[in-house]
Amino acid sequence: MRKRLRKILSEFLPEDELLYVYNSYDIVGDIAILRLTDKLMRYGQIIAEALMGVHRNVKTVLAQTGPVCGDFRIRKLEYIAGENKTVTLHRESGCLFRVDVEKCYFSPRLSYERMRIAKQVRDGEVVINMFAGVGCFSIVMAKHSNIGKVYSIDVNPAAFQYMQENVRLNRVYGKVIPVFGDAKNVIEERVCHVADRVLMPLPEKALKYLPYALLTLKKTGFIHYYDFEHARKGENPIEKVKLKVAEKLENLSVTFDFPFGRIVRSTGPNWYQVALDIAVKH
Repeated sequence: MRKRLRKILSEFLPEDELLYVYNSYDIVGDIAILRLTDKLMRYGQIIAEALMGVHRNVKTVLAQTGPVCGDFRIRKLEYIAGENKTVTLHRESGCLFRVDVEKCYFSPRLSYERMRIAKQVRDGEVVINMFAGVGCFSIVMAKHSNIGKVYSIDVNPAAFQYMQENVRLNRVYGKVIPVFGDAKNVIEERVCHVADRVLMPLPEKALKYLPYALLTLKKTGFIHYYDFEHARKGENPIEKVKLKVAEKLENLSVTFDFPFGRIVRSTGPNWYQVALDIAVKH
């Protein structure tokens, strides 16, 4: 699909400009989000029309003009072509997610992870999702497992609003409990020692918030931990994440092991997003 897009663009762009076309882009519902260099922004309309020609379901094309940043992990977007909007309805794994891509973090690239975790949930489990966003991990779990309940926490008011709407859209009342606030405060005030499983899908804060994840657990349980890691040639990013997490847990006098780890995706030259499952034994 990427090559086809480049082939279409080759009819309109100089060959040396094609080198600056990013191969990766996100499609959220009927919105496509591209990363365009400053040099390519002048060709934005042409690139957008080519993309919409390949993906007939895409109605809006936006350009990401800056990195994901801030406490809410929001990316700066610029309208390029199609309908001028940022709100869409995304379908995934039999679930519906309404999201404003300008105000909320959402990544379709985590769809495999969402289902991988859902398949591990055991009957009747209580789960804490510390960084829930618009509720994707929580709702996929609720729809694809016999979960007891999942406390779905987020500090972004826009994300919390869409999470509430997505609970209604997917009819998971009583299973997904939307909670507004910073995870550490919510945990200390409401959900200490109640969870069988904890999700930490916010790599930027995962290590810092790991003690709060432990605080939610019963004597034993599972933590699904996500982190960003730099790894040069010959280095294993999974092992590097294991080392720093192990050091943190040992300092907290926790007995644990790592039943699973994987590279979720590359996020830049020698940078990786890593998923690590932690089995807490005591």
